[in-house]
Amino acid sequence: MRAYQVGRRGLGEGRGVLSMVAMHREAMVEVMNGGDRSKFLNPAAFERASAFFSESMSPFEMTHLAFAEANAALHQMNEDLENQLKHIAHALHDDAGQLLAAVHLSLDMVERELAPEARGRLWVIKKHLDDVYQQLRHLSHELRPTILDDLGLGPAIEFLSEGVARRSGLRISVRALSGPRLPVGVETVLYRVIQEALNNVNKHAQAKSVTIRFQSSAKGVRCSIVDDGVGFYVEGPRDRSARHGLGLLGMREKLQPLGGSLKIESAPGHGTKLLIHVPRRD
Repeated sequence: MRAYQVGRRGLGEGRGVLSMVAMHREAMVEVMNGGDRSKFLNPAAFERASAFFSESMSPFEMTHLAFAEANAALHQMNEDLENQLKHIAHALHDDAGQLLAAVHLSLDMVERELAPEARGRLWVIKKHLDDVYQQLRHLSHELRPTILDDLGLGPAIEFLSEGVARRSGLRISVRALSGPRLPVGVETVLYRVIQEALNNVNKHAQAKSVTIRFQSSAKGVRCSIVDDGVGFYVEGPRDRSARHGLGLLGMREKLQPLGGSLKIESAPGHGTKLLIHVPRRD
């Protein structure tokens, strides 16, 4: 029990495994220097010391296992969410598109029975329906773009950026990756993180331009998203950055199952830079 309490205290103080090893070693050295060495230089004493150390590390082991289980659950939740988004995107693109096509056919039948002067007004209605269809088509592709599955991350980000720029007026510059495609899971997570980042910029940053850059290396993939908006306190009064909190938390949760990280650089009046890193794995 004493060994377990030592481990719990070390975990609560934020100690790492190496710190616990060093603490145990220092304690052993102090005990041996303060008494009869022969008393401690025997197998039984070393066995007791080893058992004490093993038990003191049990809280770290349990925390590690809990983290792994939470990580796996988070990964599964993200996959389930992607499947739901695929279903919604399909409904928007195909089902809603078929309904609009049926309305068009009905309007064509009505058009034949109208006087020539009334057909102009019907044409305006059909034009509005075409606009609705195009908006639904773009929304479905942004929810789960087929271009991401077919062509990869670069074209999907460019397509996403064009849609956000058209709706918001932002100037968005994209420098995509060249070379072979990334694993499907990595591409999906990066797409979702960048999508959330652009939504945050559009809602909160009051920015005029955004720059998205990718860089690939043997260690992994890096992505930077930089805007020229109002910025915010990364660490500071909670009420000043609360509006950004949920979006940034969601990005970190998506990156976590991949071992990825998100770093934020911002200050009031100096824009915001998001630095994303996803390590390479076999």
